[in-house]
Amino acid sequence: METVSVIVPCFNEQETIPIYIKEMNKVMETLSDYPFEIVFIDDGSNDRTLDCIKSIHQKDGRYHYLSFSRNFGKEAAIYAGLQSAKGDYIAIMDVDLQDPPSLLVDMLHILKTEDIDNVATRRSTRKGESMIRSFLSRCFYKFINVISSVQIVNGARDFRLMKRSMVNAILMMSERNRFSKGLFEWVGFKTHWIEFENIQRSSGQTKWSLKQLFFYSLEGISSFSVQPLFLAFLLCGLLFSICIISIFYSFSISLFFLLNAFQFLCMGILGYYISKMYIEIKHRPIYIVKERSEENE
Repeated sequence: METVSVIVPCFNEQETIPIYIKEMNKVMETLSDYPFEIVFIDDGSNDRTLDCIKSIHQKDGRYHYLSFSRNFGKEAAIYAGLQSAKGDYIAIMDVDLQDPPSLLVDMLHILKTEDIDNVATRRSTRKGESMIRSFLSRCFYKFINVISSVQIVNGARDFRLMKRSMVNAILMMSERNRFSKGLFEWVGFKTHWIEFENIQRSSGQTKWSLKQLFFYSLEGISSFSVQPLFLAFLLCGLLFSICIISIFYSFSISLFFLLNAFQFLCMGILGYYISKMYIEIKHRPIYIVKERSEENE
């Protein structure tokens, strides 16, 4: 019998978990022909998230959990979940109900009846999101799709349902600097997209600040494009040419400072890529598990 695994990363979600459980139980009742396992990944929460998950696991054996030794980030949680999932079909979704669990019913039907390998979701609107956040998000998708050979759908969510073959391909990439939206596209496979309107969190506050989103976008750019390095090369060539010309002509002090600024920009771009290489060659684990449900059975 084919089984379904659902990976649910959690960080300080004690308020949202009970609400999510109610909605997920409805889905499992609808899809009663499929054995389910729900794998919560506690990403080093410092509230009662782990206690809530443990309590649910004791009452319902379909719910499992991994608990990290500290906060390693959502990308590490997704990777850990994919490694742990045993199902023939594997879903990734947020616990705050911004990824509606009810969509799993249609997603599974589409995956089984069409010649595709995964069903992915994207937001058709950003209703309820701040203007600056929406603007920066649109700019990011436009920019990365221009400089990268991997095309990422605007508004794409991590929420998707995949066949085992696609998950196995993703697990082959054990890089430390992970950007799952790009990895999903890089491995190929046929995708069916489902759109839905933006949904507000069921409870609590978002864990993603603008600062975190900015660095996450840099992670995506550096993981799937070397064009910034090529840009730095062109800028350095331009600076060299200007310096040669300046030998014969007198330039203002403002131009001197401008040239220095460009030099530091190029050094910064190069340094960022080198730092990513440094992290990769150390081969530290992507995450460390402190506790898992199977150990307590």
